[in-house]
Amino acid sequence: MAAPALARILRASQIRYRGFRARGVPAILIGVSGIVLTVRALAVAAPSLAEALREATKLVDAMRTDRPRLRA
Repeated sequence: MAAPALARILRASQIRYRGFRARGVPAILIGVSGIVLTVRALAVAAPSLAEALREATKLVDAMRTDRPRLRA
């Protein structure tokens, strides 16, 4: 298996957000850190995600207008 072209990967790695710019290794480290933080946040929130999704589904069903509503 051929080794990856590291110089090409470093050149292509860049992050631009408003006035902030990062290129090369710092951009790769920022990207990996963002992924790790997202995964950890999801792992912490995992126990409550099922209930939140269930409630969101019920809310969407309640707000739908294509079903006839009962008149009081």
